[in-house]
Amino acid sequence: MNERTSPAIVVIGSGFAGLGMAIRLRQQGFHDFVVLEKSEALGGTWHDNTYPGCACDVPSHMYSYSFELNPGWSRMFAPQPEIRAYLERTADKYGVRDHIRFGAAVDSMEWDDADDRWNVTLEGGEVLRPKAIVSGIGALHIPSFPDLPGIERFQGAAFHSAEWDHDVDLEGKRVAVIGTGASAIQFVPRVARKASKLVLFQRTPPWIQPKPDHAIPAAARTLFAKVPGAARAFRAGIYWTLEARAVSFAVSPRLAGPMKTLALRHLEKQIPDPELRAKVTPDYTIGCKRVLLSNDYYPALTRDNVELDTSGVAEVREHSIVTRDGVEHEVDVIIYGTGFKVTDALAEMRVTGRDGVKIQEVWADGIEAHHGTTVERMPNFFMLLGPNTGLGHNSVVFMIEVQIQHVLSCLRLLQERGMSVIEPRPQAVRRFNDRMHRRLRRAVWNEGGCRSWYLDEHGVNRTLWPGFTFEFWKSSRKAKEEDYILSR
Repeated sequence: MNERTSPAIVVIGSGFAGLGMAIRLRQQGFHDFVVLEKSEALGGTWHDNTYPGCACDVPSHMYSYSFELNPGWSRMFAPQPEIRAYLERTADKYGVRDHIRFGAAVDSMEWDDADDRWNVTLEGGEVLRPKAIVSGIGALHIPSFPDLPGIERFQGAAFHSAEWDHDVDLEGKRVAVIGTGASAIQFVPRVARKASKLVLFQRTPPWIQPKPDHAIPAAARTLFAKVPGAARAFRAGIYWTLEARAVSFAVSPRLAGPMKTLALRHLEKQIPDPELRAKVTPDYTIGCKRVLLSNDYYPALTRDNVELDTSGVAEVREHSIVTRDGVEHEVDVIIYGTGFKVTDALAEMRVTGRDGVKIQEVWADGIEAHHGTTVERMPNFFMLLGPNTGLGHNSVVFMIEVQIQHVLSCLRLLQERGMSVIEPRPQAVRRFNDRMHRRLRRAVWNEGGCRSWYLDEHGVNRTLWPGFTFEFWKSSRKAKEEDYILSR
């Protein structure tokens, strides 16, 4: 075995999760690790998504590592290039770039019971044999396309927002946009300014609140950089403001009144036409689907060259889209703003654990993990942003950092006890998930009258954490030895 083929730890992905894990490993004295990145550059979803208007919908000062505050954010909600530049700088500052192997897509992972190591096979056939794996693949990297009759017949340009084709000139084109999710509400206003006509096909309208975005004054940026504690205090204020939004999620949907009022006032102010306003007014409880932030999406819908269609797509033809009411819309370009395969990103992982069991067999009754991080019968295998670690109200970077602490505490347990293998006890996994899902069943995502990507095919929420993030921090930042099986 050599250092290149047998690192102690393999980290998969170089987005916020993978980079954060790599940095903390170095800081804790773990230097024998490699980060495998399938792309040719780091950044994860912030490298892949380059559509016009791409930006974060969590305030910049919260959407960053707690150990690497950025006093120089230009706006309250940073645009994609700025977030990616932050990740690049952070990787260089903490010396982890040399640990990253680009163009290294993982094909499969198989635990070797005899040697207590993983066989990590890359797409090119190379095999790495680490003692542990940390998966930081995230949930927003496999584009989801709608199942529409004739979709393959279309002769014009067609692409997903996460795979934006910048070679396609939209100026003066007839553009169809399918989907009205988080990405679409950011790029639709930009596309509407260029297209001769834009037809937006909406299945379910989102709840949208005003986006409190603005440029951060130079004086404020100087204050954050020069005055000790200023940036951290500002970040803390943002954290608790966002955490307050979780009351209707964590306590009761009946407490969502103020959120709904804010969204309805925003809608009424920006769309005066009652007919159009009725089309974009949701009929489900706010929070059931992801609550979106935008100041320019509704105004874009009122433009003369924009048409909102809610009748549903019946089929796609060579140069047009036909709706269920029989209307044919001739278009030159189709843009799919239809989100990602969130639960599939985990369910389709090719992972084989102890005694040859596949992760899909462990998850036969649904995707779950212990504190969203470890899976029974999967020794020395850790997930960042695993099942039920997503959020509807605050920054997932906070959740990632809590999970990183959990992983490090597991590694320290091995060192302190002189053991080589750790995996969660089945009863601990069951206890944690039963308690969590009892809470989820009463939450707005199940009781709010909508169907969303938060839920799996059985209607079970496998995506979101049901409470406040400080609850996750309290319960999950440190692994409890009694919850784990340690062996040699």
